[in-house]
Amino acid sequence: MLDEHLIRTINKLQDALAPLGGGSTSPIDLPQITVVGSQSSGKSSVLENIVGREFLPRGSGIVTRRPLILQLINRRDHLDNHLTPEEKATIKPTLSDGRPSEDSDQEWGEFLHLPGRRFFCFDNIRKEIVRATDATAGSNAGISSVPINLRVYSPHVLTLTLVDLPGLTKVPVGDQPKNIEKLIRDLVLKFISRPNAILLAVNAANQDLANSDGLKLAREVDPEGIRTIGVLTKVDLMDEGTDVVDILAGRVIPLRCGYVPVVNRSQKDIEHHKSIRSALDDERNFFENHAAYSSKAQYCGTPYLAKKLSNILMNHIRATLPDIKLRIETALKKYQQELDALGPEMAESPSSIVLNVITDFCNQYSGIIDGQTKDVSTNELSGGARISFVFHEIFKNGVYALDPFDQIKDADIRTIMYNSSGSSPSLFVGTQAFEVLVKQQIHRFEEPVLRCITLVYDELVRILSQILSKGDFTRYPALKDQISQIFISYLRNIVIPTNTFAVDIVKSEETYINTAHPDLLKGPQAINIVQERMHPQKIQVDPKTGKPLPQQKQHAEVVTSKSSSSFFGGFFQSKNKKKLVTMEAPPNVLRATGQMTEREAQETEVIKLLIQSYFNIVKKNIADIIPKAVMLKLIQQSKSGIQKVLLESLYNNKDINSLVQENGITVARRKECRKMVQVLENASQIVSTV
Repeated sequence: MLDEHLIRTINKLQDALAPLGGGSTSPIDLPQITVVGSQSSGKSSVLENIVGREFLPRGSGIVTRRPLILQLINRRDHLDNHLTPEEKATIKPTLSDGRPSEDSDQEWGEFLHLPGRRFFCFDNIRKEIVRATDATAGSNAGISSVPINLRVYSPHVLTLTLVDLPGLTKVPVGDQPKNIEKLIRDLVLKFISRPNAILLAVNAANQDLANSDGLKLAREVDPEGIRTIGVLTKVDLMDEGTDVVDILAGRVIPLRCGYVPVVNRSQKDIEHHKSIRSALDDERNFFENHAAYSSKAQYCGTPYLAKKLSNILMNHIRATLPDIKLRIETALKKYQQELDALGPEMAESPSSIVLNVITDFCNQYSGIIDGQTKDVSTNELSGGARISFVFHEIFKNGVYALDPFDQIKDADIRTIMYNSSGSSPSLFVGTQAFEVLVKQQIHRFEEPVLRCITLVYDELVRILSQILSKGDFTRYPALKDQISQIFISYLRNIVIPTNTFAVDIVKSEETYINTAHPDLLKGPQAINIVQERMHPQKIQVDPKTGKPLPQQKQHAEVVTSKSSSSFFGGFFQSKNKKKLVTMEAPPNVLRATGQMTEREAQETEVIKLLIQSYFNIVKKNIADIIPKAVMLKLIQQSKSGIQKVLLESLYNNKDINSLVQENGITVARRKECRKMVQVLENASQIVSTV
């Protein structure tokens, strides 16, 4: 039948994806029925009733400590439609203890982790579940999310897939960890949160449904109850006169798939080894003879539950199979591309690998600087664009932000004018004072120039990190480290002459002050500007016409003060006449004091204008020539010389074999991707048959 074939297909996918971790960690979300409920809700009994055999561990505390993926396969259908004639011939009738028998209705179980081994004794299945659980989760009541895959073949079951999860608990018992409630809750949520999981919430009918742990957790991930089926156990233990009719009618907590009441074996029945088949007969009689359930007995009990689960699972598989196919193909393509990017295991000679890696590095380095890389980012500036930003934004703005008069004060200019005049006071503005002051300010360009080189160096190292963070460079960590060390050492070596060259450019500006520069403000122009500022001409207006009258000719004249200078005047005026007569020697430290005369103020302003004019010329020169110098001495030199340096250092290295040892992470990732590709290819073949 097609329906059986669909479920078998999902079972095959379940097995095929099991090597990837299965269950919650599988990359493909398969349709499956997950069983959730508290420890005392009767989960184990419900599952055993569906299977018709006792096979689950029992005891106090947490018994189910690993998810159990239970695949039920109707044996008759399996023999008729699934096995080849040769495989059918290998099936020999045996008894439950493994002895040969003529009974053709035999049942057995198979574990995915024990391929080829069949368990005809279901008590041995229970023991193997306990052993496998202890092997993974330990014997100290630990929890593991790695599932156990069990397949049960029986002529008495419907083809179905169920996932049994640990029972919800709140209080640690015995050696259980204190956070056992959170551990189990997180594990259960991993499974039931998957969109393709159908939730089978098992609840005790003799307790308030609103307090059901299983139903409460199911409603967290499925608040509308679309993919949740409710199972009501212990219906036979309810107080006389009470029933679950209102719950079944959806008048308490409605679920889209509804509720199914069941009757499990009591603890006394279990202790007296009452068979499940006898218990199922008693369950049928209970519902058929109960006043509240007799009219709807065909919708109650374990057989109806199994049939309903099979139909729901079938419909869910039909709806989700196209999406599963797409997800498998998408995941396969993703891991195949990653496997190709990781490359095959070492197939070339070590020297060829080193040569190829060096060539690739140098090409990428030049390409990133020149803006010719394949991976052009749309989110941020990178490579050469960042270097351009350093040149034209950071450095240029830093240079133009320098102000010569944030360090030169009027008193300093006044002092330098007198010092540069020597013993005879100057008659005009002195060139020497101007040059002394300008040279002092030009020297200040050295700091931003060296800072610019440092920033460019940092950007080149950043490009290095960008290149080495991907591709074959991560594949060979030793080679990657050597390239990084050699490159940084090479950069440091060429930064030294770059600094020297750039500083010499600043010193050349400082050494020769070109007072004949065509853009420099001329002395007479500066004097006129200052006089205009100090003595602005008043514009007379003709009262009749309202137009300005013609200006009278004025002669630029350097005004002299009554005293020879305020420097001397200020000094001597500070002495009384008695001390003046004694003619005391000047103090050890003699500074210009007193208020400047008009001439001093004028000369100071003239020098400031000339300094500002020449300083602006030097700003333009420095902002233009330094990026060119850095490009020549540092960037171009690194592009043209790095390949030779790397080849000399690495290509003939005696330890070249150790340089091309692959990263352990790369080896592990390649192994994982190869495994994923194999598993997904197998899964793709399986779904292609539908």
